[in-house]
Amino acid sequence: MQLVQLVRALSSYTLSHLDSMPAQLSDFAALDITRVTDKSQHVIPGSLFVAYPGLNVDGAQFIPDALQRGAVAIVSQSPFSILRSPFSELQSPGSGLRSPVPVFRVSNGRSALAHLSAAYYGYPSRNLRVIGVTGTDGKTTTSTLIENILLAAGHTVGTITTVAAHIGGQQVDTGFHTTTPDAPDIQSYLARMVERGAEYAVVESTSHGLDQRRLDAIDFDIAVVTNITHEHLDIHGTWENYRDAKAQLFRFLSSTARKPRTPKVAVLNADDNTRGVLDYLAALPCDERIIYTALPIENQEQKIKNAVRLAAHSITHTPSGLKFTISTPFGDLPIESPLIGRYNVSNILAAVGAAVGRRIPFDAIAQGVRITHGIAGRMERIPGEHPFTVIVDFAHTPFALENALKTARELVSGADEPANVGRGGASARGRVIAVFGCAGLRDVQKRAWMGEISGTLADLTVVTAEDPRTESLSAINALIQKGLHKVGRVQDQDYFIVDDRGSAIEFALNRLARPGDVIMICGKGHELSMCFGTTEYPWSDQDAARKALASPPFTPS
Repeated sequence: MQLVQLVRALSSYTLSHLDSMPAQLSDFAALDITRVTDKSQHVIPGSLFVAYPGLNVDGAQFIPDALQRGAVAIVSQSPFSILRSPFSELQSPGSGLRSPVPVFRVSNGRSALAHLSAAYYGYPSRNLRVIGVTGTDGKTTTSTLIENILLAAGHTVGTITTVAAHIGGQQVDTGFHTTTPDAPDIQSYLARMVERGAEYAVVESTSHGLDQRRLDAIDFDIAVVTNITHEHLDIHGTWENYRDAKAQLFRFLSSTARKPRTPKVAVLNADDNTRGVLDYLAALPCDERIIYTALPIENQEQKIKNAVRLAAHSITHTPSGLKFTISTPFGDLPIESPLIGRYNVSNILAAVGAAVGRRIPFDAIAQGVRITHGIAGRMERIPGEHPFTVIVDFAHTPFALENALKTARELVSGADEPANVGRGGASARGRVIAVFGCAGLRDVQKRAWMGEISGTLADLTVVTAEDPRTESLSAINALIQKGLHKVGRVQDQDYFIVDDRGSAIEFALNRLARPGDVIMICGKGHELSMCFGTTEYPWSDQDAARKALASPPFTPS
């Protein structure tokens, strides 16, 4: 693609200071660009390199490296005074000649990268109906449900989640600890979906991805929220900032390109309004609002007018899954799902809301929900010949941990029990054993809170490592212990500290577990690495559980 075409992407979104564009741009207009990237190590000859300030360093420091590798144009957020001039000089390898390289300054380098990437790939989202799913918990499950509903309706679909991307029936690994992929990757995935004839794209939209502008230049048609609870305050500073980052997905409904016969739809959770989330998101402009609830309809205020309302009722939850009915303005929709966990009623409602936004037939909706079985790291049972139940779940937030342990409590009891079980309060059918930790360099406030939740809902807790990064693991675990102590738990009696995660899982399965117990291994889910220091080491909770189950059970001497 020619440089002049990419420059139009900057000017059309008023991202750049056009008055500082070099007058000699015409000398470079026909320059062929072979790649758009913000990583100097990914530069190939002919690349356009985008530099912007990161968390620790300014990407402008890597411009010399990008030039050495063959970059032929630079976009930078740093002022020209830092770059010394609006032109850099590139030494042509082996020629002894030096040639000027155009450098463009932009006001937001991350957003510029997104728009340049979209332009480079021909704005693929304009040829797709795009459904974005955001929220603290349940995004991957909801995205997968939407994908299966659309497939059941006969549509071709691509998806991008934190687990993987599905393109043309193939799964594409999106890397370790992925949130939303970087803008060049996500635009590449969307372009491949278009090439393979996809009609829809379902994009899991994290707060990091939204806040870091990776999703700018995607033309969203439906925005779905699961919930907005306490998480990622280490990144966003305040809960309000975190909420606003999530809300950006809904702002895209009024700021991105429109497509024929495709209204802009917001799908909102009526049960998530404790801090005014529903009211806040419902005030953002769109063509249609679909509001869902898993609570009795009489508990819901009817403040939002002219909304399509979906309400679940007659809910039953067993170890084999969920059954309930959804009331809609178009009639009742019976639902059967193999997903475990009462909280999945809300995820299913969110997915059904997106489907109703596209007026998908009810039979396809019901079938899509019915065929959505286990999702990697989401209430994933570890099979085997053992007299207890082992489940791996991604629960790494207070709300998610609470839901996971409440589900475990239902599984051991066969019925709902009071939330505060207390020591010795497990049902005769078994106990709940929780294995979890908290990540380093992440939200500190949630650590004691999660300890309190586990101390309240689990009979036994094993505290361990979960991506400590450069933080002290003992300091992280000490904060979790505070929450456990708050609810009267005693170390080496009700809870245990086992720093090594593999040893912690083995301890829970081979030393603590008894017949009828449910062991919840929380926090890592689908992830395939664990971070110590600054290094990602291969890791799998599932593999660790299988290894522990394959070893001889512990026999006291």
